[in-house]
Amino acid sequence: MTTVTVQLPERAPRHQDPDAPRPKPRLLHMTPGQSAEFGRGTPGSPLPIPLHDPGVSRRAGLVTATEDYWQLSNYSASTTYVVENLEGGGEHIKVAPGRIGAPVPFELSRVILPGVDGPVDFKVFAPQHAYREPGCDPAAGEPTTTPFSLDPTSKYFLVLLALCEPRLRSPSNPAVPGVGEVVERLRPLPSCAGLTRSAVNYHIDYLATAKLRLREDPDETATGSATRSRLVDLALRFDLVREDHLNLLPPLVRR
Repeated sequence: MTTVTVQLPERAPRHQDPDAPRPKPRLLHMTPGQSAEFGRGTPGSPLPIPLHDPGVSRRAGLVTATEDYWQLSNYSASTTYVVENLEGGGEHIKVAPGRIGAPVPFELSRVILPGVDGPVDFKVFAPQHAYREPGCDPAAGEPTTTPFSLDPTSKYFLVLLALCEPRLRSPSNPAVPGVGEVVERLRPLPSCAGLTRSAVNYHIDYLATAKLRLREDPDETATGSATRSRLVDLALRFDLVREDHLNLLPPLVRR
């Protein structure tokens, strides 16, 4: 079972059309005990997590999946790596040179290395974080694994809730908000004051690939609206978001 997913870095094209469809992120799925090295690699022998900046070592470090979290090893003799919590307000940990197997507790993380052309980074997701079920008795045996492990305090949950809001308020309403509408709906929240379209797209990708694990449909065009609709359908079918969650959103402004 996949418990850790690495989003591989992409080389941005020199002249990128802002209206062009966003390419799907390249993902490396890992099960407990699996490891993947990152760095520049050597000619003819790339590493599983390639980092192309000339300031990054050929073998810079190692990511290891461990149950619902992961570990980071820093092979550098002199450079500290930083792991940011993408859900936190500046929360991060530092992994010192030579540190092996530093545990990373964040569900959504960005690993940052210094590079010649600026910081180099890649993202690591641990989407199988478990949350205690209300009324669960730890002494009654091994708890049931939750098929969809969602954290209601996270930004990705707010994005999902905003997508589902029209149908939660009126089940006959077929509308699914666009990315810009989600940004405007969530920005009044202090935690989302700096939310951007790019950030919302990132959370939608995370929900689709890691949290709700939408299966690929070969007959479906790869459009953002199709992905948003499928997320809403799945979330409402299994009551992953409910009417009582609506109080997490800002009050509606009637126009």
